[in-house]
Amino acid sequence: MNVSYKPLALGVLAAFTLQAPVWAQDAVGTDAPAAISKFESADVFELEYADSPAVSPDGKTVLYVRRSNDIMTDGTRSNIWMAAADGSDHRPLLSGTKSYRSPVWSPDGKRIAYLSNEHGKTQLYVRWMDTGQTALVTNLQSSPSGITWSPDGSQIAFTMSVKEKGKPLNVKMPAKPKGADWSPAVTYVSKARYQADGRGILEPAYTHVFIVPADGGTARQLTDGNYNHRGPISFTADGSEIIVSANRSDNWEYEQRESNLYAFGLEGGMREITNAPGAEYGATVSPDGKYIAYLKMDDQKLAYRNKYLHVMKLDGSDDRNLSADIDNSLEALTWDDKSKGLYYQMTVRGVAQVGYADLSGKHRPVAYGLGGTTLGRPYESGTYSAAGGTVAFTKGTPHRPADLYVARGGKAMPRQLTSLNEDALGHKTLGDVQEIIYNSSIDGEEIQGWYMTPPDYDPSKKYPTILEIHGGPHLSYGPHFSAEMQRFAAEGYVVFYDNHRGSTSYGERFALLLQNKYSSEYDFADHMSGLDALIEKGIADADQLYITGGSAGGIASAYAIGLTDRFRAAAVAKPVINWISKVLTADSYLGQIPFQFPGMPWDNVEHYWKRSPLSLVGNVTTPTLLITGEADRRTPISETEQFYQALKLRKVDTLMVRVPESPHGIAGRPSRLIAKVENILAWFEKYK
Repeated sequence: MNVSYKPLALGVLAAFTLQAPVWAQDAVGTDAPAAISKFESADVFELEYADSPAVSPDGKTVLYVRRSNDIMTDGTRSNIWMAAADGSDHRPLLSGTKSYRSPVWSPDGKRIAYLSNEHGKTQLYVRWMDTGQTALVTNLQSSPSGITWSPDGSQIAFTMSVKEKGKPLNVKMPAKPKGADWSPAVTYVSKARYQADGRGILEPAYTHVFIVPADGGTARQLTDGNYNHRGPISFTADGSEIIVSANRSDNWEYEQRESNLYAFGLEGGMREITNAPGAEYGATVSPDGKYIAYLKMDDQKLAYRNKYLHVMKLDGSDDRNLSADIDNSLEALTWDDKSKGLYYQMTVRGVAQVGYADLSGKHRPVAYGLGGTTLGRPYESGTYSAAGGTVAFTKGTPHRPADLYVARGGKAMPRQLTSLNEDALGHKTLGDVQEIIYNSSIDGEEIQGWYMTPPDYDPSKKYPTILEIHGGPHLSYGPHFSAEMQRFAAEGYVVFYDNHRGSTSYGERFALLLQNKYSSEYDFADHMSGLDALIEKGIADADQLYITGGSAGGIASAYAIGLTDRFRAAAVAKPVINWISKVLTADSYLGQIPFQFPGMPWDNVEHYWKRSPLSLVGNVTTPTLLITGEADRRTPISETEQFYQALKLRKVDTLMVRVPESPHGIAGRPSRLIAKVENILAWFEKYK
């Protein structure tokens, strides 16, 4: 495989790009004989991946969540499996048709806590690892999350939603006669954040921290007030306090990037640890009890900000930024066992990795190539766990979703512990992924992209080519497994995707190149320059170009066909068409308006309109398929309907595909992922 790998100038990040790219290290399935079958739509139901590893305190055993698609329920099962860190003794721990997830080891390694819906609602369970005996610890009305053991293992803390008491109006309705059939009672909306994609209209509620004896009993609420308290939860070393992040301002609904760290005593009392402008969150106390590590993001009114690793003393003094020289966002902090430094996760040029920082701010890479936990499109992803000198992480390839890997000793090559998809994919010929780096025609900005070639690719031929644009726009793709793109490739298409300006994992400057101009001729040029590079290489057929993308990628696709007629057909998924209407109907308005736009829509109509694909609809001649979930509250289907009606008025060939009951994630269930891809393929085939 011919790979060009040229890191951007990102300071300390350069140290993390010295290893060969993951897709060059592992090319499972690329040497299969030509007669082997291609990836088919039904294969989506056979896919599995490893997620949420949890290393035992002694570093010898790894638990992980094995996620499997289920053709009978059209969902994804979550079971807990385990393996020794040396790769032996791989077996199920909690397996069945119910959900078992979020395993957390007790401090002594003798028990695990986990969540399951085995008996109906999701509850907290504890399992003794030596005997397999399991206790149902809670009987809650809402689902717990963020489970955390106390240092002595006697208690477990978790977060849970608590409904607000009372109603905004004291209304006296007449008594309903016995047997009368009245309309449902009215519901009230009084909060600024009143809806959420996938959940609909929200009943006023707040996230609070609870604690329960590990042997079972009554859960006790530790936090109070009409505020949301966010995990992860971290106990102080003596177990007397828990530390969480919260915005306890009366104006919290309008302060999307403001939160502080608070300590709540198990016997009562609260202390504020941080109060700087911006968000402080993700706190974790060092094992020796001396320090708190946390993540910090400033409050500037910009669409993207880096997240930095800070360390301070337990009382909030002596605060230090340990990643000030890294132009990137860090996340998922984990102390080492001796309190000398921390592991963290970071994505560099579309690929996630685990790094380590000591308390002097010196960084080194630990594991590379995390990903493979998003089956549909090749987004950055992956998780890790570290304890007892062992780092377990989920890693995929362009040809496989995530498997479980372990790194031990710092210098040894990581060991692959699972091969979850050989039965489903080992006999398939899959598309190969190649990297391409080029310069945007609009200003010379360097852009990284990839292209997937069809199985049995013939370099002497030119191929119909699909441009697929990622969402966000402040996200990133990478050389990861993608069921959607493998289906496109299996039908004979080259699939091109890039991390255009605005994408993350390339530093703050690059991410902000689209500030106040998404979508625009700038990101459009980034995409078209990549296509032109593939045409120049003799890979893409200039007369058979197609375009698609979802969410922010749907916006970019709709905008692009207003700027060019080079595409034979477009498939626009869950787009924003009119920014003025979108921001005042969607669930994201509180965060989107102040950070992505120069002001309120009624004060900046011209700017909002210029960014709207609807402003260019008079230019569109490209046949366009539109596909959106009917329950989408992130990019409401009314946006799709506006574009559909506008195209119909112009007599442009268009088809609207409505996904019943689906929120923004129209590929969130296996059959929906299949329906999305197969409808796009059928539309493109119509215009070949």
